[in-house]
Amino acid sequence: TGGSNWEGAAYDPETGLLYVASRTATGVLSLVNEPEASSVKYIQGGARTPTIDGLPLVKPPYGRITAIDLVSGEHAWQRVNGDTPEEIKNHPLLEGVDLPPTGKPTRSGMVLTKSLLFFGEGPGGSPLLHAVDKATGETVAEIELPASVTGLPITYMHEGRQFIVMAVSDFRNPARLVALALPE
Repeated sequence: TGGSNWEGAAYDPETGLLYVASRTATGVLSLVNEPEASSVKYIQGGARTPTIDGLPLVKPPYGRITAIDLVSGEHAWQRVNGDTPEEIKNHPLLEGVDLPPTGKPTRSGMVLTKSLLFFGEGPGGSPLLHAVDKATGETVAEIELPASVTGLPITYMHEGRQFIVMAVSDFRNPARLVALALPE
């Protein structure tokens, strides 16, 4: 199963490409009867996500960006949304395994410009803004930020100059807006 969530997608009307962020992760829901918490007979309760000694049950990539040609229905390209999470990269069961980047099961918000697709890794991801060639998905730049991108980036023009703005935060850094532009 699957579907779109908060991060949505980006569309290029000139090329007919739709850029979609997705993730692969397990989730477990449970129902509990707690009359003191609700007048409804059953409400959602807590449940632990099953793992194998801390490793996910699903195969990577855990987070990806896919460019879909809406005319042909084919995938133009697909790439991971970031590096491998440290808890997987450094897991003792994977010692000696040459693991390619797996991406992160986070919500990657995107914004599209004339030639580039920008995306963050979302809450829990690395504090980076990725810039990729919108035609190929190849990395053009990775821009360090003060914290993880937590909202959808936006772009605007001011006095002939293009800016990209995004909300960033993490458990060590309060929420703030970061604006980026090319040097004048």
